[in-house]
Amino acid sequence: MTLQELQNQMLQLPIGDRWRLVQSLLRSIQQETLLLSPPSPIKQSVASLDPWTQSLIGVIQLSAADPTESYVDYLEEKYH
Repeated sequence: MTLQELQNQMLQLPIGDRWRLVQSLLRSIQQETLLLSPPSPIKQSVASLDPWTQSLIGVIQLSAADPTESYVDYLEEKYH
């Protein structure tokens, strides 16, 4: 059976069955992907975040400077 034939048959299924099929395929792909490259602790913690929060990742660029020094500079600018 070709991929096109399989797709055509799947489109004949009721929507509920198609959703279950999609979820099953997604789980399978995720499991195989995890086996190939185990996620780092950072990736695991990011994956557990709400999707809206995940969308904010990378918006703020942190400098390589000392965070305490950066905060002191910020306070000096704000109050002088």
